[in-house]
Amino acid sequence: MSNTKPKLVIVGNGMVGHSFVEQLCEQRLQQQLEVLVIGAEKRVAYDRVQLSSYFNGAALDDLAMTTAEQYAEWGVSLKLGATVVGIDSEAKQLLLADGTRESYDKLVLATGSYGFVPPINGRERDGCMVYRTTDDLLAIEAAAKNAKTGVVIGGGLLGLEAANALKLLGLKTHVVEFAPQLMPVQLDAKAGALLKDKIAALGVEIHTSKVTQEIVDGETGRLRLKFADGELLDTDMLVFSAGIRPYDNLAETCALEKGARGGYAVDNFCQTTVADVYAIGECASWQDRIFGLVAPGYQMAKIALGHIAHSLDIAEQHSGDFLGADMSTKLKLMGVDVAAIGNSRGSDDTRYVELMDEPAGIYKKLWLNDAGNLITGALLVGDTSDYGTLLNLYLSGHKIEGSAAALLLSGDAPALPKSNNDLICSCHQVSRGSILKAVADGAASLGDIKRCTKAASGCGGCSASVQKVINEGLAAQGVEVSKALCSHFEYSRQELFHLCQVEGIKDFATLLAKYGKSHVHGVGCNTCQPAAASIFASLYNGHVLSESRDQLQDTNDAFLGNLQKDGTYSVVPRIAGGEITPDKLIAIGEVAKRYDLYTKITGGQRIDLFGAKLSELPEIWEELIAAGFETGHAYGKSLRTVKSCVGNTWCRYGVQNSVGMAIELENRYKGLRSPHKLKMAVSGCTRECAEAQGKDIGVIATDKGWNLYVCGNGGMKPRHADLFASDLNDAELVDLIDKVLMFYVRTADKLQRTSVWLESLDGGLDYLKQVILQDSLCIGDELLSQMQTVVDNYQCEWKTSVETPELRARFSEFINPQAAPERAVLQYQRVRGQRIPVINVAPATEEETL
Repeated sequence: MSNTKPKLVIVGNGMVGHSFVEQLCEQRLQQQLEVLVIGAEKRVAYDRVQLSSYFNGAALDDLAMTTAEQYAEWGVSLKLGATVVGIDSEAKQLLLADGTRESYDKLVLATGSYGFVPPINGRERDGCMVYRTTDDLLAIEAAAKNAKTGVVIGGGLLGLEAANALKLLGLKTHVVEFAPQLMPVQLDAKAGALLKDKIAALGVEIHTSKVTQEIVDGETGRLRLKFADGELLDTDMLVFSAGIRPYDNLAETCALEKGARGGYAVDNFCQTTVADVYAIGECASWQDRIFGLVAPGYQMAKIALGHIAHSLDIAEQHSGDFLGADMSTKLKLMGVDVAAIGNSRGSDDTRYVELMDEPAGIYKKLWLNDAGNLITGALLVGDTSDYGTLLNLYLSGHKIEGSAAALLLSGDAPALPKSNNDLICSCHQVSRGSILKAVADGAASLGDIKRCTKAASGCGGCSASVQKVINEGLAAQGVEVSKALCSHFEYSRQELFHLCQVEGIKDFATLLAKYGKSHVHGVGCNTCQPAAASIFASLYNGHVLSESRDQLQDTNDAFLGNLQKDGTYSVVPRIAGGEITPDKLIAIGEVAKRYDLYTKITGGQRIDLFGAKLSELPEIWEELIAAGFETGHAYGKSLRTVKSCVGNTWCRYGVQNSVGMAIELENRYKGLRSPHKLKMAVSGCTRECAEAQGKDIGVIATDKGWNLYVCGNGGMKPRHADLFASDLNDAELVDLIDKVLMFYVRTADKLQRTSVWLESLDGGLDYLKQVILQDSLCIGDELLSQMQTVVDNYQCEWKTSVETPELRARFSEFINPQAAPERAVLQYQRVRGQRIPVINVAPATEEETL
């Protein structure tokens, strides 16, 4: 070699290849090496995990992890759009597709993987594509312009990401999976079923246990999938995302051995069977295992770099051995939180505890050792807030003290001793201690921590945990902690509320343009969009689907109904105080009978109707509105119900008119949007039949008037409401409730219940009494005025929707309903005279299966 510096060549500029270069430059090893990076794609390294964000407003440049200028500044040569087609291991040269050669002293293969396309007849047809690179994104985007429907083959992590991309493009999306469930590698049957229900509820059709035999010309779409069971599915475009295969084609050009499942075989130092050639990431096979997550690839990069530097005598010691990797992961798939830890599928003889909260859409499962005191795996669907705690229990081998089941109940998990060795970011192996040290050295934001430790810069699933540790470190230094709502805003929800109020901001585009972070691109996220929608509704009480606010709403508000497990919707008319006339009872019965809806009298004095198709909702509500009903807001973060007993109207113990007061309160606050749902109750005496002390606002009659209780909560972690004021007359009661609720709306964090809000206030109940009863902040009149604005601008959202053609048009499953195929739905059964979805319980013999 003519050059006195050893030449290190990295083939591949993906996430793992870039991590290798980044670690090399952080250690300033490039000063003692000639470093060349060869990438087959024309773009510099980008975040492949976040590909679908492109269809949510992010630019391709937003995905970039670095720039060509950064490589040049580091002194690293970069050759993009170049393909290596051969290795001459004896001459230590690489042969490129353009006929040129590059020499090397040490070679690192980080060629990654490619999207697997199953050997299905017809897979080469126009309209069939893969989801893997930025070029694939552009091809999918172009094809979607002339498409109404799209199918993704593959129901794993990549497949669901691809489905999200098609959905964001506005296509009617289908997912076809060979296995009986989604994410079969990570999830068990129950978790897979819940994930299927949640994603189906978003409007994506899921087809499991489907073997695609052939792709032919379609009739209602460009393509038709023929399944082994005889069913057919037409689509305008098809995306393959059925797994990955390692790019290991260079093995045939020299003596590189492969693993049993492909990939370059490597040892514990990531060395291949050819001298001075290493392999890292998805192209490497360690003990016949290929790791499909970025975290193991980053570990491989660290170990390979350490071994290379040690072998060249430019580092005193290598970075240890690669001994496998933890495949735990937390992610959000189409808005659904999913996490898997360790052996997340367990085995038939493994002990476990599980929690299924079907109404809340939450499933949690812990796999345990024989003694039941160590976690060997975990599954979380719908709520991953405990991921960090459970992951550290699993990785540390810390024994569970007490009941393992308590770990599954949010807020009830036993307090664990915090250790600086706790792993916070599994992608980059960053501990709690490393983050705290970085904060002590001057890092003050999530961005700072990403730059100096790489924590939260991999899959991003640990961002919330990292932020908590940052806040701990800042608080320990006496530094004010940032309360930024999300990565798009530096402001908290409370601050954004005041900005919108003072400046009269009524739309998200204006809010983002004026107060969003200047360097952040896109259209917001699923944190700030619903929060902003709630703020606008709380301030101005406009229709939640008008003035482009429909794009900000979550699934329920978007269609003014709660989505159910079978993809249908609930219909919940308001019945203030539980009081209803015989004519209105008959009207509900006639509607339920006509549309074959399941009906149930609830504990909140409502009659709920279940099983309505999206397209049926306007017709149903039109009939109910004609009968004198209005929306019950069961889908919104707003007032749900005001429960009451019969009070002194009928009861011999009643001392006040609890029904009348309940109706007055419900009619006053029925349009109020708030950070979380609100429930109230009015009891006519101290026997408390309405259970007022378990509600956000509770009112209990006395012989002198009313006692007001605030900030109670039922649910998973009940909290008794606190007595706030006693012996109030009607006007005083309403006045205080106005102030308490509006102060809560103004100051609470996103999705914060009143019980949690009260506990978070500095000074708690005493402080709240000072603000409301003593007007210590001099805002009492302002709070009353704001509440009156909400009351004066009330409208029944369903009445407006059925009377407004453009809003009514939203409520259809298909763009062209006349030509729409029959929608696939769950099988139903007739139970106790009503239609319900089939569940995993055999129906009684006298029940008729539909």
